[in-house]
Amino acid sequence: MHVGKPNKNALKVLIAAEYTGVEIKCPENFEMGVSNKTPEFLNMNPLGKVPVLETQDGVIFESNAIARYVARLKPDTCLFGSSPIQYGQIEQWIDFASLEIDSNLLAWLRMRFGLDDYVASVEEASIGALKRALGALNTHLAANTFLVGDDVTLADIIMICNLYVGFKFMMTKAFTSEFPHVERYFWAMMDQPNFSKIIGELKQTEQVPSITPKTT
Repeated sequence: MHVGKPNKNALKVLIAAEYTGVEIKCPENFEMGVSNKTPEFLNMNPLGKVPVLETQDGVIFESNAIARYVARLKPDTCLFGSSPIQYGQIEQWIDFASLEIDSNLLAWLRMRFGLDDYVASVEEASIGALKRALGALNTHLAANTFLVGDDVTLADIIMICNLYVGFKFMMTKAFTSEFPHVERYFWAMMDQPNFSKIIGELKQTEQVPSITPKTT
């Protein structure tokens, strides 16, 4: 799998691989801004984004697609549930994690880290949308240990990897304390052996990053 220093998009693939027993090899000399600009890499993903998975049968890009592929390599795991309705619910929460959690977190983060122009009204809207999503997630988790069923699924893997960015960089304890069931869920999942092996220890951020002006 072509990726630089493992980010949350690579982490979800590597965690899924732990559950399926699949070995994922990552090149040690991959350098963002260099390796992903070569003609060979752009032939695999014209956008130059990572991760990209090379297999004997072909190439896959987009992290959720790669994670789905890896999860299906061992059909008898719990990662896609045990029934058609569970499969549908898993896909539902994967979409939710991407569209409601990840997109709003990244919009907030990118402005704070100078990757996008800082616009106060846009930040306020992103935080508001994120809080609404976390509120909905909190309500669901009030009566559920996992997102779907009674075991870890791919939905949990993708949700935790997306939340990881928030807990590490953006969401202080004061922020997440409004969502106690999300907190309980996040830290319990982080203690799962296959998660802790890949992610390691995490200290929740103590402050929201100051605004870094975007450089041109």
